[in-house]
Amino acid sequence: MTEPLLEIRGLTVRYGARLATWEVSLTLRPGEVLGLVGESGAGKSTVGRAIVRLLPESGRIEAGQIRFKGRDLLALPEAEMRRLRGADIALVPQDPLSALNPAFRVGLQATDALCLHRGLSRRLAEAELVGLLGRMGIPEPADVLRRYPHELSGGMRQRVLIAMAFSCGPSLLIADEPTTALDVTTQAQILRLLEGLRAERDVATLFVTHDLGLVAHRAHTVALMYAGCVVELAPARALFAAPAHPYTQALLTQVPRADRRAEAPEVLEGLMPSLQAVPRACPFRERCPKRMAVCDEVMPPLGALASGHLVACHLYEGGR
Repeated sequence: MTEPLLEIRGLTVRYGARLATWEVSLTLRPGEVLGLVGESGAGKSTVGRAIVRLLPESGRIEAGQIRFKGRDLLALPEAEMRRLRGADIALVPQDPLSALNPAFRVGLQATDALCLHRGLSRRLAEAELVGLLGRMGIPEPADVLRRYPHELSGGMRQRVLIAMAFSCGPSLLIADEPTTALDVTTQAQILRLLEGLRAERDVATLFVTHDLGLVAHRAHTVALMYAGCVVELAPARALFAAPAHPYTQALLTQVPRADRRAEAPEVLEGLMPSLQAVPRACPFRERCPKRMAVCDEVMPPLGALASGHLVACHLYEGGR
């Protein structure tokens, strides 16, 4: 087995008084896809932003370690992190319109990384991006680079961000809800494009999403986050064949399936709690149909059900 490309251990992040993540631990190997899934506010995007140290001003990393190719990213000087961002670690943000500066043409922004990290002239950088955008099926890619972000459709802007992310040959890609606000057809095109480039260049990917269905056939491993905590982590096949945590089971009822077209999906009642302090009890207990007395008193540890399959639930503390 190859050595991990990315190791996250005990990552705890806080925004002001609120805990965004608590003791998150994840591992990603070269070429693998890790699906990080959860509702809005679960902390999954915070994990991605913490890796590249681009948290909002109110965010701070309280504890944990993030190692990339054996180096502790949290201990690196900012100048060294700037050399890694966009070159070895690339981020595709969830909102392409806000990620691109509306005051500058797309080409000027898209070529910055190539000029900075690969030392190309602006002309050579534009030529490389034109070729990459052309491979993505964009007609007249040179014209796209001459436009401003607001002149492009959502799907076109997302393709530009994907081209920027892959242009410097990263070994790790963080795709943060890369199909948000896109129509179904464009969403499918973007996902095929991402998967094709990932497989061709053997790029490890952290795929952040709220939709389990999107990672079903794309991820090697899936991690479920709830209220800042990882509640289930397993190989994708094992998780979809036998989901263990009640939260995972509830989310899977929302995924459309051909064998239950007539069934209405179950509604997950209630809201995810906002954590002000380290959880002392199961954060999912208020919404859980299998709630027990111990759930109100003790935070369940993340324990092993089988090889590579971890779950944080009192139902399994004595074994499956």
